[in-house]
Amino acid sequence: MSKSMPVTRALSLMIAAMLLLAVPVRSADVPDPLPRPDGKPADMSKPVQVFILMGQSNMLGFGRIGGGEGSLEHAVKNKNLYPYLVDENGVWTVRKDVRNVRVMGSPDKMQTFNNEWLTIKGGAIGPEVGIGHHLGHALDAPVLLVKACIGNRALGWDLLPPGSERFEFGGKIHAGYRDSYSNVPGPWEKGSEPAEPDGGQWYAGWQYDIDVALVKKVLGELDKHYPEAKSYEVAGFFWWQGDKDRGRPYWASRYEPNLVQLIQALRKEFNAPGAKFVLATLGQTNKDNPRGTEKDIIEAMFAVSDAEKYPAFEGNVATVYTHPLSKGGSSSGHYGNNAETYMNVGEGMGKAMAELLKNDK
Repeated sequence: MSKSMPVTRALSLMIAAMLLLAVPVRSADVPDPLPRPDGKPADMSKPVQVFILMGQSNMLGFGRIGGGEGSLEHAVKNKNLYPYLVDENGVWTVRKDVRNVRVMGSPDKMQTFNNEWLTIKGGAIGPEVGIGHHLGHALDAPVLLVKACIGNRALGWDLLPPGSERFEFGGKIHAGYRDSYSNVPGPWEKGSEPAEPDGGQWYAGWQYDIDVALVKKVLGELDKHYPEAKSYEVAGFFWWQGDKDRGRPYWASRYEPNLVQLIQALRKEFNAPGAKFVLATLGQTNKDNPRGTEKDIIEAMFAVSDAEKYPAFEGNVATVYTHPLSKGGSSSGHYGNNAETYMNVGEGMGKAMAELLKNDK
């Protein structure tokens, strides 16, 4: 801001810029349950609001759609849960204001598993269903969910973000971003150096690089994934992960700094410094009595949304505590494939994101 600029004019310009960047939130009220989607398209004069979903297998989605107890069909038709998912005839509803895209693979061989208006299809769901319905209800603008993830990936290794540094644990040196070893993903002795990545060798952050590249490819072909879209803004990120990190104490011990770095790195990658970040805890972990490495992980997850500890994240990072939302089982067992767990977690994450957006004025 120029020092010679009149204060009133400078303030007016700043407020105008903030309003242009604000996500158009429809309403502060969230009815329970949500109403059925009205089948109408979004206002395409507004930029598409992009939300990026990342993590490992539970973000990928293992909630059964068909079958008996524990399935989505049973929850909706026998327990009258999530009534907005079906119309008057019991047919799965379709949101014409929310696109659901899921990709995997590599940028040159990208596999697209979903690219349609948000509805129930296939054999399993993830948290995207609850997320998408809450965002579709909350926002006037078109919404695009882009999920890029795969199972069995650790934040401490596969998803390690740029800027993460080497660290010492147990008398050995552990990887920073893009470090590699001959005994993947083992540490190396102090005083020695890791192997140089050879192009085909797995390195720390390899999955992070792949997932980010896949999302960028989707956004580079925007009209293929949101018909008639002309522009977009990356409005937020969703993160559900941590299961693999709990298996190795050195990864669990670094979960907090790695998570902080992840939030910062993703915002930089997508030129979205104001994008919100919502993460979910592991469902089996009770915050009042966490055990072993899960204590490190859940404390890290709550720490990043603690405004006193991270003032820069105040009002733009939220943690969803999923232990009360889970219907049993654990993250390693995909919560017994219970669809209610995936719906409850998705709804919780969607509500949290809508709240962050609502308060961003």
